[in-house]
Amino acid sequence: MNAQDRDDSLLIPVRMLNEYVYCPRLAYMMWVQGEFVHNADTVEGAIRHKRVDKAEGKLPAEGEGEIEEIHARSVYLSSEALGLTAKIDLVEGDGDGVQPVDYKKGKRPHVAAGAYAPERVQVCAQGLLLREHGFRSDYGFLYFAGSRERVMVDFDNELVGETLAAIDGLRTESRSLKVPPPLADSPKCPRCSLVGICLPDEVGFLNHGAEPVRVIYPRVQDALPLYVQAQGSYVKKNGNQLVIEEKRERVAEARYMDTSQVVLYGHAGISAPALHECFRREIPVTFMTYGGWFIGHTVGTGHKNVLTRTLQYQASFNERTCMRLARKMVAAKIHNCRTLLRRNWKSTDASDERAPAILLTGMKNDVAQASRTEAMPVLLGVEGNAARRYFENFLGMLATDKRDVARGFDFNGRNRRPPRDPINALLSFAYSLLTREWTMVLSAVGLDPYRGFYHQMRFGRPALALDMMEPFRPLVADSTVITAINNGEIQPDDFITTATGCNLKAGGRKNLIGAFERRMSQEVTHPIFKYRISYRRLFEVQARLLIRYLAGEIPRFPNFVTR
Repeated sequence: MNAQDRDDSLLIPVRMLNEYVYCPRLAYMMWVQGEFVHNADTVEGAIRHKRVDKAEGKLPAEGEGEIEEIHARSVYLSSEALGLTAKIDLVEGDGDGVQPVDYKKGKRPHVAAGAYAPERVQVCAQGLLLREHGFRSDYGFLYFAGSRERVMVDFDNELVGETLAAIDGLRTESRSLKVPPPLADSPKCPRCSLVGICLPDEVGFLNHGAEPVRVIYPRVQDALPLYVQAQGSYVKKNGNQLVIEEKRERVAEARYMDTSQVVLYGHAGISAPALHECFRREIPVTFMTYGGWFIGHTVGTGHKNVLTRTLQYQASFNERTCMRLARKMVAAKIHNCRTLLRRNWKSTDASDERAPAILLTGMKNDVAQASRTEAMPVLLGVEGNAARRYFENFLGMLATDKRDVARGFDFNGRNRRPPRDPINALLSFAYSLLTREWTMVLSAVGLDPYRGFYHQMRFGRPALALDMMEPFRPLVADSTVITAINNGEIQPDDFITTATGCNLKAGGRKNLIGAFERRMSQEVTHPIFKYRISYRRLFEVQARLLIRYLAGEIPRFPNFVTR
């Protein structure tokens, strides 16, 4: 898409001028890319505006006779000449002139101008709209609810010039396909609701490496997935709750605000009202087979940022970019497999609990070879050799007494579709959970989970999700399986073994899901940025960093490797 193809007739919301003067990058992400996340400040602001927004106001039209007093709330105005549209909180005045009043949630700042530039430009733009509609408007007011004070803003030539410049600046930026750079070490960033999307310190550190990265996380996500396993279960909406019924009897409930996604296994179903509310709240609903295979998900209208997907598709057709990303992902995966072996090795010899040196050296060489490979078939071979070393020694990470108790946990290599032994059944189920998590994260940030760089495109295959989960297979999925076995959460009678394969029973699946969710909530220290972050939030950071890399904002994509 060319910049000239943009619709120049699109009216700029006046509130976006506020964001543009505050931070051009913030305005671009919100208006052009459709990004928005609530935080405590934005929620409080919305609550403060409830009274103002109750009714739509109407201004008197020309020719209605003498006007004694005007007092109208929530007035909608737009102007093709200015290229603006706005909902003004309050318009008041008389026949001599009217004044826009804009409500702010905080306290009045003690600065020379009475208010900061973004707020002054916003109310001035409202005044210009009133002028365009035939009213005289020489000044306006900012009402600060926190201190219950009004501040008058004079629409002098200087402020009008600033406002018109902001309109032109935002429209020019919106025509660009490149997002403006983040602010450098700005005090504005920590309280910004889009800090977890923008990642200003992370982008700056990866480009320059000078300033330390402040402890800024992506949006806080206390909600957790709701798993529904019982066959014939039905999920319904009841007010602000999801209610799970079995044989028309209520067995459980969960509040929407506490639910990050709904996961349905087998023949579990969901009602249309419950599904519609999930769409409205941007809660994805994912579907798994009874045995745990991830078969699909459904969301609302999806992410609005088509530019991100455009960059992704362009990169996916560039062989050099694909190779650069693929070899780093595979190298990170092998590195993390080696780390897991080194950390969890359970030797039968009490005098030596370290992993064999020859094994660790071999995998270290695999990492180096993957990092310098220039051909995709060679990279696949390197990954295969490293996987063989790793899985042949997988039992070495299980406690010796659990190996005997487990009986069927005989593992001589990876097998699947269907898995033929308990270890492979556990790994397959854990990988399906990890695939689902990554598919949800990638969809949420605006990427297409089905168009990858390393895994080949195939019908119904979430290639990018499989790419992104490569470094996390050992750290999240394999680690979950090892922990569940060593802690005794998985027992031999948790499996069904037939002539065609091996699968987990409902109780075993429940225990493994619990172990997986604990792992996802566990905090780790980021090896590059040095702050503590949970795996669940880390996935979003990595997905956002991939977007920053594809947009050319950072020189390389930083894969997650642990020591």
